[in-house]
Amino acid sequence: MSVDIAQNLGEIKSEIGAKATLVAVSKTKPESDITQAYNAGHRIFGENKIQEMTDKHENLPKDIEWHMIGHVQSNKVKYMAPFVKLVHAVHKMKLLKEINKRAKENERVIDCLLQVKIAEEDTKYGMNADEIEALLKDERLENFKNVRIKGLMGMATFTDDKEQLKREFSSLQKLYHKLEKQEPGFDTLSMGMSGDYKVALEHDSNMIRVGSSIFGERNY
Repeated sequence: MSVDIAQNLGEIKSEIGAKATLVAVSKTKPESDITQAYNAGHRIFGENKIQEMTDKHENLPKDIEWHMIGHVQSNKVKYMAPFVKLVHAVHKMKLLKEINKRAKENERVIDCLLQVKIAEEDTKYGMNADEIEALLKDERLENFKNVRIKGLMGMATFTDDKEQLKREFSSLQKLYHKLEKQEPGFDTLSMGMSGDYKVALEHDSNMIRVGSSIFGERNY
C-alpha cells in the first residue's frame, strides 16, 4: 500500500498549527521518502543513527535541518558536528562536553536538549529532575561556549493507557515550566511521537517527533 507522504504531512501540520514544530522522523526511510516530504515543503528531519544521518546529509539538499533524536555515543559526535542542528537526547555532562568540543572544532554552536527519564518502563535513557537541575547549575557549563541548552526532551512509555501518558507528560511539563523561568535560553519542550503526540500537545509540548504517521510503518 503506497503512502501519501505529502498528504500525511499536510494533515498533521494543519492539526498542530503554530503550536509545535514538527520533526519528521525519517530513520530507516530511503532518501526518496525524505525527498517527497522535502518537495512538499518540509525541512526538519530526525534520525536516530549518526552514520545514517551523515550519509543522508551528504546526498540531500543542504537547507535541511537535521535533528539527532536517538541515543548518542560520544565517539560518534564528530561525524555529525559539522551539520547537526539539534541534539535531542543529551543524557549526561560527558556527552555535552564532547558536543561542545566537536562544535568548537567546526566553529559552530550546536543546540541541545536534556533528556529527562519520564517513562515508567526501564528501557529509556535520561536523567531525573534532580540530575537535570544539578547539571544546569554545574560551573563547567560556563566554559561550554559552543553548545546551547534549549530545553528538555522526554519519551513516554509505549502504551495505550492515556492516564499513564498524561502522568508522564505532566511531570515533564512541570519541570520544563519551572526551569524555563530560571534558564534564559529555554524555549523547547520536545515530547510526543506518532502514537501519543496529541496527549503531549495538551501538556505544552512545542516540538513533536512523528515518523510512522507521515512515512508509514518503519522498515527494519
